[in-house]
Amino acid sequence: MKIKVYIERTNSTKTVELKNNYKVIDLLKELKIDHTVVLVARSDSLITEDAQLKDNDNIKILSVISGG
Repeated sequence: MKIKVYIERTNSTKTVELKNNYKVIDLLKELKIDHTVVLVARSDSLITEDAQLKDNDNIKILSVISGG
C-alpha cells in the first residue's frame, strides 16, 4: 500500500510504500522517528500508535514541543 507522509520537522512530504496491516508505530519505526516526540494525524485528526494505516492515507507527523 502507498501512503503520503508529511514530516513537520523536516518540512518534507514523501510517498511511502508499506506492507498491508501496518500500524502507525510500524511507520514511525520504518522512518526512524522516535514515537515519544511526535503526534500523528490522519486527515487532520490525531490517531494513536496502534491505528491501522490504509492505502492512500494522508499522514502528518507533527513534532511535540514543550518548554517552560
